[in-house]
Amino acid sequence: MAEDNQESAPETDVPILSRLRAPIGAVKKKKRKGRGIGKLGKTAGKGMKGQKARSPGNFQKLGFEGGQMPLYRRLPKRGFHNLFATNYATVNVRDLARFDANAVVDEAALRAARLVSGKFDGIKLLGNGEIDKVLTIKVHAVSAGAKTKVEAAGGTVEVLGA
Repeated sequence: MAEDNQESAPETDVPILSRLRAPIGAVKKKKRKGRGIGKLGKTAGKGMKGQKARSPGNFQKLGFEGGQMPLYRRLPKRGFHNLFATNYATVNVRDLARFDANAVVDEAALRAARLVSGKFDGIKLLGNGEIDKVLTIKVHAVSAGAKTKVEAAGGTVEVLGA
C-alpha cells in the first residue's frame, strides 16, 4: 500500500504550468497617476501648468526647436547620395607588376599586397599603366582597356559574380 501512494504522488521536479510564477521583483505594480492629492495625484507628476502638462502629452516632434527655424532647414542641401550605388575598390594594371609571373591575383592577394583595404562591394581593374607578366586575375569588374592589356600579355581575367 505504501508503494501505491508513492507512485501516485506527482514529481516535484517536473514543472506544471499552473505552478509557474514570475521571479520575485520581475513584475512591478503599475503607477496609478492622478488618483487624489497624495504623491502622484493632482498634477500626476507633470508639475504646474504649461505645454508639457497639457492633454496630448509632451510635444516632441523630431527636429522641433520651439518654433525657431530648425537647423536641418537652415543648412543648405547640395548633391545626391545614392544608397544603392556599388562601391568598387580600384586597382590599375601598373599595380600588378609586383606579382610573380603565373600568379593568381584575387582579393586575398590584393589585400596581402596592400593594394586594397577597407570595405567595398567589389574590385575593379582599370587600364592605367602597362603589364608584361602572365597573370590570372579574379575581380568583380574590369574596364575594356585593362582586359585587352592583360590578355595581350598572355594573362586571363575572370569576372566574379557575373
